[in-house]
Amino acid sequence: MKDYKKSIQDYINNNKDKTIKLLERLVKEDSISGNESKAQAIVVEKLRELDLDLDIWEPAIEELKDHPYFISARENFNGSPNIVATLKGTSGGKSMILNGHIDVVPEGNIQQWTYPPYGAIVKDNKLYGRGATDMKGGNVALILAIEAIKQSGITLKGDVHFQSVIEEESGGAGTLAAILRGYKADGVIIPEPTNMKFFIKQQGSMWFRLKVKGKVAHGGTRYEGVSAIEKSLLVIQQIQKLEQLRNDRIDDPLYDGVPIPIPINIGTINGGTWPSSVSDLVTLEGRYGVAPNEKMEDAKKEFERWIENLGNLDEWFLDHPVEVEWFGARWVPGSVEADNELVKTLLHNYHHITEQKPIIEAAPWGTDGGLFTQVLDIPMIVFGPGETKVAHYPDEFIDLDQMFLAAEIIACTLIDWCKVQEQHEGEGVYENEKVL
Repeated sequence: MKDYKKSIQDYINNNKDKTIKLLERLVKEDSISGNESKAQAIVVEKLRELDLDLDIWEPAIEELKDHPYFISARENFNGSPNIVATLKGTSGGKSMILNGHIDVVPEGNIQQWTYPPYGAIVKDNKLYGRGATDMKGGNVALILAIEAIKQSGITLKGDVHFQSVIEEESGGAGTLAAILRGYKADGVIIPEPTNMKFFIKQQGSMWFRLKVKGKVAHGGTRYEGVSAIEKSLLVIQQIQKLEQLRNDRIDDPLYDGVPIPIPINIGTINGGTWPSSVSDLVTLEGRYGVAPNEKMEDAKKEFERWIENLGNLDEWFLDHPVEVEWFGARWVPGSVEADNELVKTLLHNYHHITEQKPIIEAAPWGTDGGLFTQVLDIPMIVFGPGETKVAHYPDEFIDLDQMFLAAEIIACTLIDWCKVQEQHEGEGVYENEKVL
């Protein structure tokens, strides 16, 4: 029997230069939200070279807006296409979704960059540029994995769906659109930058806004007013107690060494209109962490009840309750058991290729993966090249050797997961589900 995995390794080793060029082209495109089309065009060009079945569409707000997990500040997605490319199997094997996002966060202060943020400079086997690690390097690893299988003459039994989606950085609208379009599979791999660790659990998060009310008065007679600033201190203290309570519940060993697994962070405070006036309104905005196995609605209700209980601490809040608003970005939590077949299959190939055991952890941030577990109940694992600590930072980079290693591990995992259609003497050769 042919050594399929050796063929994968040989193909990747022999095609590194052209793969780096593909990554360079992608990183040179500043595909922030609303500007993804040029980068997606490069992806489409490559996928057409591989003769994959393509589905390209601009998600419709009307089809998404009523879903409980939809979030976006955009009025439409015109000019921002989603892409799903399918490597069709012959049937009889398990299917896989390989999901990655094409959007990147803005580059920030260019003066803080040593290299041009969209220069795609290669130095010391690292490629520098916005999106290199989060997550165009991971996307290229997925494309290379599929390319290595197809160009090595390997025919899989199960389907493989490669998804290049928009809007991950602002809450996952692109992946949600792909789910609602009908794409599902027996497993999902998302190559976000884990530094090749296995993230089998991920926290979720959502943004909140609190309006703390006071009573305006002249600063010289401030005792005639009620300071919303002073009342907001009580609110913050109450939130800190809730954070402690929620984190005391978490006993998952995957969070060992993480001081606050699911933080509640106050990110902005705005209040007052004049130094000589008592403030009558303070607005607090923050990020609310959600545990991997927790439902978003349950987490929201606990927060809201906690804020309602402020009246038990201070009678002012009985007649002037704090307003709670959920807005902006939202990421759904997700998890998969360590003994799930998907985890075991990926682990086997990681160990076989690297001769090391992977580090298994819980992600300190959210991805689109939670949408697959919560909406479709599909096992999902986050595993990919690159380090989180350089994502969203100046001089973001990816280690190219790690990218190629991830491609090999994922390709070999597809072989075991989807199974190979053996070609025996006297049988036709399968191509695009037809016998030649």
